Amino acid sequence: MFHAESLVSLNGTQLSFIGHDAKEIPHFLGDTYGQIARRLDLSFNQLRSLAGLKMFTELEELVADNNLLGNDLQLPRLPNLHTLTLNKNQLTDIEALLEHLADVTPSLKYLSLLGNEACPNQLVSPDKDEDDYQRYRYFVLHKLPQLKFLDTRKVTKMELMEARARGAFMKVVKPKSEAVPNEAGSGSRSLPYTPLPRGSRDAKNHKGVFAKCRYIYYGKHSEGNRFIRNDQL
Repeated sequence: MFHAESLVSLNGTQLSFIGHDAKEIPHFLGDTYGQIARRLDLSFNQLRSLAGLKMFTELEELVADNNLLGNDLQLPRLPNLHTLTLNKNQLTDIEALLEHLADVTPSLKYLSLLGNEACPNQLVSPDKDEDDYQRYRYFVLHKLPQLKFLDTRKVTKMELMEARARGAFMKVVKPKSEAVPNEAGSGSRSLPYTPLPRGSRDAKNHKGVFAKCRYIYYGKHSEGNRFIRNDQL
């Protein structure tokens, strides 16, 4: 399926395989670079599985933004992985994902799930608000208390305290009317929304982003910041 190493960009221990519409991780990636790569970027493909990572035993950073990864996501055990970004995928079951990550990524410190239903915010889910997002953070930190950075915010001591005390009860419940969006068509789900800075959307120069970002919201379908409140629109 993929024959040429020309499809791959290797810079020292940083490996990029971006924007090839791949539905799975090509075998040659693991066979050729599995023992070399410490950082792997698989963004802007059509991946539904990351099973091909089993050869990347030394991986420390994984970026798999803008793919089709869903609730059946299974990672091999990656003991050295400290950074994981799964922005703009199809993840909805936050509890199952976090329990899996706790099991297979014991060194994880940086996690970003922006643009998934599992990460509630007003731009992806209009019925969610900042309180929903904060509850989500408490629940994530309850499951993964070792995290230092979640999405675009540094984890605070106060958040960790709240997560220890009440995080188990902070799971954000999905709305009951899940069938409603289907009646209106898939337009809202197929919008080219991404909460990430412009540089991270460039398939030729992509990188996971962990930083405080500021956006200006211009309209219903414009890119914006989930921290903008209704009274600021």
